[in-house]
Amino acid sequence: MSLSVLVTLAVIFAELSLLAFGGANAVVSEMQRRVVDIQHWMSATDFIALYALAQTAPGPNLMIATLIGWRVASLPGAIVAQVALILPSSLLTAATVAIWGRFRDAPWRRFVQAGIGPVTVGLIAAGAALIARTAATDWILAAIAAVVTVLHLRTRLHPLWLFAIGALYGLVGLV
Repeated sequence: MSLSVLVTLAVIFAELSLLAFGGANAVVSEMQRRVVDIQHWMSATDFIALYALAQTAPGPNLMIATLIGWRVASLPGAIVAQVALILPSSLLTAATVAIWGRFRDAPWRRFVQAGIGPVTVGLIAAGAALIARTAATDWILAAIAAVVTVLHLRTRLHPLWLFAIGALYGLVGLV
């Protein structure tokens, strides 16, 4: 592990931190682009596997940063990536909360608040599309992704059951 790798991890995840309106899922597509396409630290398939593991682990969905950092630079990488993803946005949030109330009656505040929601939804949808495109490499996997999406949106079935069903399909060799 070199210092330059840790610095690169810190810069990437600090930048992503400031874009992560709605949480880490809002920047998954950019995260994948940076660590797979630009840095070549892992394949797209490896990224998807780490993402799936992060989603099934207890805790916040930003565990993906820890796993990427671990993969790239072991324990120091995990710490650097996680701190870089949390700290900048936390500081920005604290500063924003401290001054946001002063502009309670400002007419532009309503427009800013109205604009942030659709941007967040768009970023999360872009991440979901990237994950689906990378994971669904043939028609069977695309069909499974579509069925899981419908089940998740239309039922109260816990997502871990969907993960378990997918793992079972893989285990018995159906995919």
